[in-house]
Amino acid sequence: MDHQLLAGKKGIIFGALDDQSIAWHVAEKCHQAGAAFTLTNAPVALRFGKIQELAEKTGSELIPADATSMDDLKELLSRSMDVLGGQIDFVLHSIGMSLNVRKKRGYTDINHDWMLKTFDISAISFHKLMQTAYHLDAMAEGGSIVALTYIAAQRVFPDYNEMAESKALLESFARSFGYHYGVKKGVRVNTVSQSPTWTTAGSGVKGFKEFYDYADQMSPLGNADAGECADYCVALFSDLTRKVTMQNLFHDGGFSSMGINPALMGMDGDDG
Repeated sequence: MDHQLLAGKKGIIFGALDDQSIAWHVAEKCHQAGAAFTLTNAPVALRFGKIQELAEKTGSELIPADATSMDDLKELLSRSMDVLGGQIDFVLHSIGMSLNVRKKRGYTDINHDWMLKTFDISAISFHKLMQTAYHLDAMAEGGSIVALTYIAAQRVFPDYNEMAESKALLESFARSFGYHYGVKKGVRVNTVSQSPTWTTAGSGVKGFKEFYDYADQMSPLGNADAGECADYCVALFSDLTRKVTMQNLFHDGGFSSMGINPALMGMDGDDG
């Protein structure tokens, strides 16, 4: 990409772990589009991922932070403004983790303490991030905040477990905080509901390959991959989407609008 849509813009990208992460691709595309940014992830994730390679590749400073800690978020935002030389133009929230999924606890046998932890990591961290940025006046006028979500927030995907409720809460925070941030500083807040994507986290969900193939056949344009999602995020960070806010935006090849695709039934779907 030579469009330099983000030339001169400063950002923070949460959640890059390795080159399968959507956040990793977002960082690469933002770098190509001319942006400067800091990278962050939980301290434990930094020990297992390859994010240092991404930091070197994009010339970015890596700042460890627990996204559930208000103190860590305050330090992250303050240091990012110092490193980047001013207020932040864009933020990507790409964070999600379920202990119940990891420990193979089914939805009807959930450990509710783990569920609360899931909500804190996967959704409440989004509100904590925005609240901290709001009070620090960290976001520049007309900035853009994007969080990654999934259609399980609206429809039942049994093996997605309580992550479905986490994503529904995440999307609600985007609408509610989007109002307050829009009135105060013209800051946009949106969620991107991405196709099932081959990431380290996503591929760990039971039956992921089968569902990935199903979604790919159901969608008229096929599944959107991580790189295409990153392109969409760049557009949302850019000045071309200044009036798009408080939206849940489906980036899924049309999957969210489909009822049934004849191709899944062995039928010819072209009526031309």
